[in-house]
Amino acid sequence: METATEMEPTSPGRSKFLIGGLLIVAAVVFLIWNSTQSSIQYYLTVDELHERGGDWIGKDVRVAGAVIGDSINYDSETLELSFKIVHIPADVEKEGGLAKALHEAVTDPSRHFLNVVYVGALPDLMQHEAQAIVTGQVDDLGNFTADELLLKCPTRYEEAVSEEAST
Repeated sequence: METATEMEPTSPGRSKFLIGGLLIVAAVVFLIWNSTQSSIQYYLTVDELHERGGDWIGKDVRVAGAVIGDSINYDSETLELSFKIVHIPADVEKEGGLAKALHEAVTDPSRHFLNVVYVGALPDLMQHEAQAIVTGQVDDLGNFTADELLLKCPTRYEEAVSEEAST
């Protein structure tokens, strides 16, 4: 009768199966890691981008800010939209609500602004004091080239501004 120590520890077929399985697991782990690294996107404020601007050149970032109405420039031939956004305070409730925070942000001359360039159709909601969320990259000159532009409807907050202005 054979004992366990006398039996062959592994057969050649079993070794190939284990090596193949390990290679498949390694490939799956690599693909997951690689796809998450390429899709990482940082969410920054305009002030954070100004503080460490050189660190973010060429990286995908998302930035939110209030649109300065006087800076909106749209070329209907090239579909190029350029505008400036400024930092919105993090605690909008402390500022008196979003409408007031947006208004304070665009009227404060000491706040940093970010030049944004977007190529595409002019959004209907693009106007003074709109809240813009842009996704794209910062170039060497500190300008932001947006691949995606989202705007929050400022008309939703107009009632709040008019109520605050009347008091």
